[in-house]
Amino acid sequence: MPVTVLRYLPRRRFLMLTGIGLAGGLTACKTTDIVPSGDDTARAETNGALPLVNTLRNSKGLPTLEYSKIAEAAALSQAQRMARAGEMSHLIGRGDDFLLRMKSMGVPLPASENIAAGQSQVADAVDAWIRSEKHLHNMLGAYRGLGVAVAHNPSSANRPYWAMVLAS
Repeated sequence: MPVTVLRYLPRRRFLMLTGIGLAGGLTACKTTDIVPSGDDTARAETNGALPLVNTLRNSKGLPTLEYSKIAEAAALSQAQRMARAGEMSHLIGRGDDFLLRMKSMGVPLPASENIAAGQSQVADAVDAWIRSEKHLHNMLGAYRGLGVAVAHNPSSANRPYWAMVLAS
C-alpha cells in the first residue's frame, strides 16, 4: 500500500505541532505500543533493490535513481516501526503522520513510501511492488533517490517487514 505526498492538511499540521493531535486521535490507525529500538533484526537493502528498480525504470525510458542515505534511513526506520508493531502500515500509533515523519528525517519532498511484509528476499519484495499498480506508479515517479530496508519481528515467526522510500 503506497503513500504519496501530494498535498498537506494545514489543520492537521497545526494540531500535530501544538501537541493537540497527539491526544486527539486524528488518524484511523490503531494505537500500538512501540518497543524501544535496539534490536539487530533490521538491515538496509538499498544495494539489492536499486539495480532492480533502475532496470525497470530504464525499460520505461526513465532516468535511474540514486542511492539516498536519507531515504534509506527513513526506510530503515519505517521497517523497524512495522516489525516492532507486528503490523504492516504506513501509520503506526496515534498521531503518526507520513509527511511530518519524512520532514523530520530530512527526506527531500515530495516523497513516496512502499511497504510490504512476508517476502524473504529483496527481489521478492521489489517484484511484489512491481506487480501492484499503485506501488509500480511510485517506483516510476519523478524521484531521484531511493532507500530500502527490511526488519524482522522475532515474536511473529521472524516475519520480514519491508519499506521503500522514494525521494525527490
